[in-house]
Amino acid sequence: MNFNLSAIAVRERAVTLFFILLLAAAGVYAFVMLGRAEDPSFTIKTLTVTTVWPGATAREMQDLVAEPLEKRLQELTWYDRVETTTRPSYAYMTVTLKDSTPPSRVQEEFYQARKKLGDEARKLPSGVLGPFVNDEYSDVSFGLYALKAKGMPMRELARQAETIRQDLLHVPGVKKINILGERPEQIFVEFSYAKLATLGVSAQDIVAALQRQNTVTPAGSIDTKGPQVFIRIDGAYDSVQAIADTPIVAAGRTLKLSDVAEVRRGYEDPPTYLIRHQGEPTIMLAAVMQEGWDGLALGKALEEKSAAIAQTLPLGMTLAKVSDQAVNITSAVDEFMMKFAMALGVVLLVSLLSLGWRVGIVVAAAVPLTLAVVFLIMLETGRFFDRITLGALILALGLLVDDAIIAIEVMVVKMEEGMDRIKAAAYHGATLRRRCSPARSSRSPGFCR
Repeated sequence: MNFNLSAIAVRERAVTLFFILLLAAAGVYAFVMLGRAEDPSFTIKTLTVTTVWPGATAREMQDLVAEPLEKRLQELTWYDRVETTTRPSYAYMTVTLKDSTPPSRVQEEFYQARKKLGDEARKLPSGVLGPFVNDEYSDVSFGLYALKAKGMPMRELARQAETIRQDLLHVPGVKKINILGERPEQIFVEFSYAKLATLGVSAQDIVAALQRQNTVTPAGSIDTKGPQVFIRIDGAYDSVQAIADTPIVAAGRTLKLSDVAEVRRGYEDPPTYLIRHQGEPTIMLAAVMQEGWDGLALGKALEEKSAAIAQTLPLGMTLAKVSDQAVNITSAVDEFMMKFAMALGVVLLVSLLSLGWRVGIVVAAAVPLTLAVVFLIMLETGRFFDRITLGALILALGLLVDDAIIAIEVMVVKMEEGMDRIKAAAYHGATLRRRCSPARSSRSPGFCR
């Protein structure tokens, strides 16, 4: 007995209608639940390694720092190459895994790289800082927000940015919040060598005094019948004035640091980089979306949260949206829906005019029902809407329409020849199976396609 799904579908009309409605409802549910993103997620098989050795030459960085690290990285299972750039006091390495590395093994390889670099770090020359590994530099910022306040010190702006960061992290779908453009604070001790020579104080005396004072040293504890009491030395700096009051002993005299130098608070100079928004110094907060999340829902949630945060900011401070990836996602989804509606409308119109209203409805219904099944498969396999999947669906619309018209046209022709509707529905599939049977295909390989 030959199994023909088309014949069963025509014969069992009630069951067929039930499954059609079920597929339509499931497809709508999958369409709503599918994540939205501008671009698909790519597995980046590259990490960067940075090392710093103040005072070293470029040759020393290459021979004593970069080369030992490169040899250890070559032990990775999926190692492909490493590109190293060295300059005085600095080495930057880009480690790339093989293109054939399975995506599931990339994080394990990154972990092994960290372990090997950590083991080798103990053997590097004294004074080397690092190696510092970064395997998340490829994060894409979903939304950028500019925090600025005219005339407010940058350190106050940075503290407010940390508070906003904690609030934004509670938004569902946010993976991380990166703070960009923050200038690290520094304490500057400026002195004149001529003045130091007159007072009989050397720069080494100042450095040594600062290092002795600003230390955290265990001083022991006292065991009592009750709790254990820890003894701590009150010497660590907690203000600029405390630094200025540091005693300097030289030539039998005790001076304050402020007597021989100017102590002031400032920022990293020169700065690594600066960010300005509309001409004003700004700190940027970059939100990174979780993989597979609905970008439209995240964009709406971030919009509501940022508006609520803006209402609580101090007077004169503003939080402005600079970019929002949800706008691009909306454009891509709207384009797909427009083309889908146009394709369905054209198919329905042409089918109704050329084949009649009953046949036209069947052809038009084939497109959304097939897409409903596709949406279900995408939901179960963890895929989401992005530029690639939406483009593939738009291209597939033409194939869906063509197949539906051919199938229904064969059925109509056979019914006009006198064949009943059940046999006519089964004819196309049965004929295709006969044409593509192994024996027929071996005799006529070009006939079955």
